[in-house]
Parts: sequence; structure tokens; C-alpha cells
Amino acid sequence: MNRYALQDALRTAGVADGYYYIEGVHEPAPLPTDFLYLRRSPDSPGLWETGACERGTWETITQHTQEEDACTHLLRLLITD
Repeated sequence: MNRYALQDALRTAGVADGYYYIEGVHEPAPLPTDFLYLRRSPDSPGLWETGACERGTWETITQHTQEEDACTHLLRLLITD
């Protein structure tokens, strides 16, 4: 799964647009106060981050070497069974 497929899966599941940010694919403007995110790591080139942004503070939950793994992780964070 890449970032575009992730966005499709989240929309199909009915996840509200303001709950997430996907770099280069879904970047709400203005940014919501709190949301989960997937982005390239600004500190570690080649890594992808999933995390939570609360009141402008970006907190990394996990770093991934593959975009696919990061997408799967964000999907799991946003969709519960």
C-alpha cells in the first residue's frame, strides 16, 4: 500500500479528513488542532514517520524504512475493528 491507496482506504472506511495528514497526498489547510500523520522524517533521510500532532507539536510514534509499512501502521491507528 502506498500513500494514495492509504487515502483511498481511509475515505472508504469513512475516516474524517481532519483526523489525519498524509504528506504530499492529504494535507488539510488549515491544519486541525490534533491529528495523526504520515510523513518523511525531517531528521532521518530515507525514513517515514507515523505519529500524532497535538497543538502544533509533532510527536513521532514510529519510524519506518518503507513507505508501505508506514501506511499500514497509520491505517491500523485510524481504523479499529
